[in-house]
Amino acid sequence: MILLQANQIARYFGADTLFDNIQMEISTKSRIALVGRNGAGKSTLLKIIAGIDAPDAGTIAKNKTASLGYLAQDTGLDSNKTVWDEMLQAFVEIITMEKRMRELELIISELQPDALNYESVMKEYDRLQHDFSEKNGYGYENEIRSVLHGFGFKEDFYSKNINTLSGGQKTRLALARMLLQKPDILILDEPTNHLDIDTLSWLENYLPTYSGALLIVSHDRYFLDKVVNEVYEISRHKMRYYKGNYSKYLELKAEQLTSEWKAYEKQQTEINKLEDFVARNLVRASTTKRAQSRRKTLEKMERLERPQGDEKSANFLFGIEKVSGNVVLQIEDAAIGYDERILSEPVSVDIRRQEAIALVGPNGIGKSTLLKSIIGKIPFIKGNAILGTNVQIGYYDQEQANLHGTKTVLAELWDEHPTTPEKDIRNILGSFLFSGNDVEKTIPLLSGGEKARVALAKLSMDRENFLILDEPTNHLDIDNKEVLENALIDYEGTLLFVSHDRYFINRIATKVIELSETGSKLYLGDYDYYLEKKKEEEELAALLAEKSSVQQIETEKPKNDFYQNKEQQKIVRNLNRKIIQIEENLATLDTSIAEIEQTMSDTALVDDHMQLMSLNEELETKRTTQEQLLTEWENLSLELEELEEK
Repeated sequence: MILLQANQIARYFGADTLFDNIQMEISTKSRIALVGRNGAGKSTLLKIIAGIDAPDAGTIAKNKTASLGYLAQDTGLDSNKTVWDEMLQAFVEIITMEKRMRELELIISELQPDALNYESVMKEYDRLQHDFSEKNGYGYENEIRSVLHGFGFKEDFYSKNINTLSGGQKTRLALARMLLQKPDILILDEPTNHLDIDTLSWLENYLPTYSGALLIVSHDRYFLDKVVNEVYEISRHKMRYYKGNYSKYLELKAEQLTSEWKAYEKQQTEINKLEDFVARNLVRASTTKRAQSRRKTLEKMERLERPQGDEKSANFLFGIEKVSGNVVLQIEDAAIGYDERILSEPVSVDIRRQEAIALVGPNGIGKSTLLKSIIGKIPFIKGNAILGTNVQIGYYDQEQANLHGTKTVLAELWDEHPTTPEKDIRNILGSFLFSGNDVEKTIPLLSGGEKARVALAKLSMDRENFLILDEPTNHLDIDNKEVLENALIDYEGTLLFVSHDRYFINRIATKVIELSETGSKLYLGDYDYYLEKKKEEEELAALLAEKSSVQQIETEKPKNDFYQNKEQQKIVRNLNRKIIQIEENLATLDTSIAEIEQTMSDTALVDDHMQLMSLNEELETKRTTQEQLLTEWENLSLELEELEEK
């Protein structure tokens, strides 16, 4: 079923067109990625589809019964409630149902079957019970716990006031609440920001089972490959549709471009032949009619535009001024943290020239803290970093704190390299997609992606031989991520970097260091190798835990003591006698209940309300006794089972 249609949507900024003639269709269970360069208008289009902004042209048609949820990038949850109470807000309808059911249960317990409103009350209760069950009324609290656990929130967080949490935690809670609300159309703009790798993995396994439709903007290629099966691309103000995940989209796009070039070249060959024939034969009396016919064919021909391929990408390299020694960095048994609070210990790092080391671990474990400790911004709580010979550090800060708020893009680079000619500075900025008047923009007016490119441009000019990068792919679109990857692969220096982009890690890293509360651990391979080894470790740990449990049971198992066994056998015999007695009583009760039910179904008693009420009371008494005996039987059977296992 179609939930939403975007028809010929356009957005203009004065005389400039951001996009126009946009067509999109969202159906039940759609899994759609919206991709395109930074500045192409992805977030703007999402706001129009979500009904937050109005289009300059075109219409949005939404199914009236379909609910829609929209989460902008970096949106944090602002609430005075506790984490648990705020998550409960996603289930207000179910909680209201539950309260009404409890009210009806009290009413039913006091009603007689012949009461005037008995039937209507029972119907309402049955309907509510059915709807409550359909909406997972018996499991919504477990659902909240599952989602909060997926986002890395333990139970000790549930009672915390949301306004006391960090910005990243509020962002994750906003996404958690949106998932729990389950709108029919869920629109997410960069949902993977601020998520560590474990949470990303959980989310990409959760979303394919989501009950509604998904429309997602993300620059995480692994994530898109696992979650989406349709791709809409905005490029050069237009929209194109591709069926498949992100990798399939790249494949289809390449095939499409090849096909367009073939068609264009074929038509150009035909045009050249026709134009040549007309030029040679138009003035000849014998061939002028044929030439005129060819000219008409040319005039009527619908000429194909020259295929433009991908939009312009950044194009840069990281060079080095001098080569470092073989040993670049050594840290041994250090402790990192702040305000004397240790985040990770012991931390040991040994980096050699031309290695590319990825630093991974959950949010809050101290990855950025370790990088800042290495460059001297945050002191080690214990230990220190020893740099090798001729090591020169270039540092990329994910918060771009090293950019000056009042300077222009041009001044940001030129002031640090005043002897470099302006033309050369402009050429470098041009390779990072800053051209013309763009270089006169001040830093505060830049987007996140533009600031990232300025910071990378500064880094490339410094020509340091040891690059320490904290989330360098944040704010970069996928095409510019690939350019950065290629530049770092060609880099002749040494790399230590933090990233949550698993595709980026896999392409760049030669080793992986995992940071945890118990310190650092080295894995000698790329990200896929790290995942493989982690899986092996988890399987081995589970096997050892199972073996340890069996050994403990064997150790704790009572010795073959005669008197102990004799006493145990006596208890077993007593339990067996009680169980047999209860079973006999239950059999008698079953017969009595069946007889009463048979009597009550006798048509002769239909009008004898007094007799029926008396029988019903007797029936309820016997059923209550039956339930009590069953509970007692279950408890005794469980006790007997535990004794026999010893």
